[in-house]
Amino acid sequence: MVACCILTAVLAYFIGSISFSVIFTKKIAGFDVREKGSKNAGSTNVLRTAGKKVALLTLVCDILKGVVAILLAKLIGYIDHFEHVEYLIQIAGIAVVLGHTFPIFFGFKGGKGVATSLGIILLINWQIGLICLVFALVLIILSRMVSLGSVSAAILFPVLTLFITDNYLVPGDYRIFGILLGIFVCFNHRSNIKRLLKGEENKIF
Repeated sequence: MVACCILTAVLAYFIGSISFSVIFTKKIAGFDVREKGSKNAGSTNVLRTAGKKVALLTLVCDILKGVVAILLAKLIGYIDHFEHVEYLIQIAGIAVVLGHTFPIFFGFKGGKGVATSLGIILLINWQIGLICLVFALVLIILSRMVSLGSVSAAILFPVLTLFITDNYLVPGDYRIFGILLGIFVCFNHRSNIKRLLKGEENKIF
């Protein structure tokens, strides 16, 4: 049981540590995104510094990191006949976002985990994932601030786990997981939150 959890956490962390924003900006745009703009290795900074195509590619790949980590956790659980596969899924979810934020392959300087979290949530429960996605997009369009949509969706996710009990990839209790993931994403946006409160946050357009 313990070995299964450790294996899941390690593999998910390594998956998260593949920083596509750094890889793509170096290969396509010729610079390290962490040296430009906000110096964050996320899709928003890629958009500002390298353009729409590179940003979209980064976004899709970061979302897929979350999807792959969750599917891998499910596979490990079934191969090992793990009784509570939902625990492995939650471990993988936290670990892959940790890897994305603190990538071992890229000097522990990564992104804020929003796109990867979206992939996780969409796979764990497509209904909750779509609600969070639409909610975030509406706020982003209205405010033109990605951080506002991201933080708001991170807060909404654990709230939705309290009320939506159907359509889970693997049935289980995801309330604590939702709280932990939401707190972590908000923590990664702490500088954005400060600017939002001061009315100084950067707009995407």
